[in-house]
Amino acid sequence: MKKSIVIIPTYNEKENISLIMDSVFSLYQDVHVLIVDDNSPDGTALIVEDYQKRFSNRLFIEKRAGKQGLGTAYIHGFKWALMREYDYVFEMDADFSHNPADLHKLYSACELGADLAIGSRYVKGVNVVNWPMSRILLSYGASRYVRWITRMQIHDTTAGFVCYKASLLRRFNLNKIKFVGYAFQIEMKFKAWLLKAKIVEVPVIFTDRSRGNSKMSGGIISEAVFGVLKMKISSLLGKLDI
Repeated sequence: MKKSIVIIPTYNEKENISLIMDSVFSLYQDVHVLIVDDNSPDGTALIVEDYQKRFSNRLFIEKRAGKQGLGTAYIHGFKWALMREYDYVFEMDADFSHNPADLHKLYSACELGADLAIGSRYVKGVNVVNWPMSRILLSYGASRYVRWITRMQIHDTTAGFVCYKASLLRRFNLNKIKFVGYAFQIEMKFKAWLLKAKIVEVPVIFTDRSRGNSKMSGGIISEAVFGVLKMKISSLLGKLDI
């Protein structure tokens, strides 16, 4: 997995951050990690900076002034990675809901020709562990809703465990990505689809966090529901910036 970087946004992840870094670095000897921390009050950034003493050439951190949203954290990370000529750029959560051992599956899909590989919970049934039924229905229903509105043939449209070829990211106008919450994941996939990128879904098992707190909120859900509809209408009118 050479010339690959894993971007991990963080906000109050002190219970997970050292464990996730240990896992990635022990599994992959040549993968780099970029932490984008939104000024976590719990000291997440301090833990990362301490780890940099051991992994100075593989571990990087970008500290932002405050909590600005998942989407803007990834856009910040994408721009950082593209300036440094990485070939493969991953998105992954810090809380082990995404299994670091599955990174190679996404990498392999891109090596075999995909522009965007998605770690999918729903491409083969429902592969989610430790979520209440209400959360599963919300997530699965959201993906079905997005498929219906956008007509994308993607089963897990809200997935946040992905690998982009840098060549695809360079085709986006990253300054025109509008969503800041989880709808950011939908927007990126929709625009990749409009760019006729080759998108492949790789089945993975999603496990709910056992440490720390979820960042899901009502505002994030509202952005996804109404934002997707507005995005689709804009694309039909030829007014969507890609």
